Amino acid sequence: MRAEWTKLRTLPSSWWLLLAVIALTVAVGGAAAAAVTTDQCYPTPAACQEDTVKLSLTGVWVGQAAVAVLGVLAMSGEYGTGTIRAALTAVPRRERLLIAKAAVVGALALVTGALGVLGSLLVGRLVLPGNGFTAEAGYPPLSLADGPTLRAAVGSTLYLGLIALLALGIAALVRDTAGAITTVLTLLYVFPVLVALVSSEKWRERLQEWGPASAGTAVQATRNLDALPIGPWPGLGVLALYAAAALLTGGLALRLRDA
Repeated sequence: MRAEWTKLRTLPSSWWLLLAVIALTVAVGGAAAAAVTTDQCYPTPAACQEDTVKLSLTGVWVGQAAVAVLGVLAMSGEYGTGTIRAALTAVPRRERLLIAKAAVVGALALVTGALGVLGSLLVGRLVLPGNGFTAEAGYPPLSLADGPTLRAAVGSTLYLGLIALLALGIAALVRDTAGAITTVLTLLYVFPVLVALVSSEKWRERLQEWGPASAGTAVQATRNLDALPIGPWPGLGVLALYAAAALLTGGLALRLRDA
């Protein structure tokens, strides 16, 4: 783990990607919060039933791309430079190498994700009241003291950590940087596009339940939970299964194939 931490912290790209996670998450979340007002709500602002917590966390949808690239590069970068041979010589038990990478990458993603999520909620707390989302209108200020808001914040942080592990596992399987990034981003962003194209309501709900991103981000919802295709924690569980499957498959490939 110390070796994996040294590898990541000595690469400038790692810090740029981590900064990008925070910046994108906060900036996009703030822009989304600033773009919505209660002016069009009829007859009262409360009639909008806007989920202000999920709205403020919109940036997670963009920040996950930078997290995914970080997870991919942690593995595929060594294949690209050939240093994977030295790593496997130093650590012959290949599953131990992958576990160490997963621990370091996952921890970095969690810390960075937490900063981005907290920043997004802070920006939302400051911006939303000016757009009419006040306590008097039925929208109390965003606060981690509120149970659903805390769940959304913790769940969003875990979501970003799981995305990093998913990307790491796919990179161990694919090995190629471009191929792994393409595969991860396809998994994250194609399912929502398919949902928009499918006319069947039954299949639309199934795709939302099965898609790693659409299911995982259900943990951000704090209102109208009964209308969700999948519950908050079960949705995050779907993403966890994707990440576990990717790591297990990638670990098996790492063990069976030559470096």
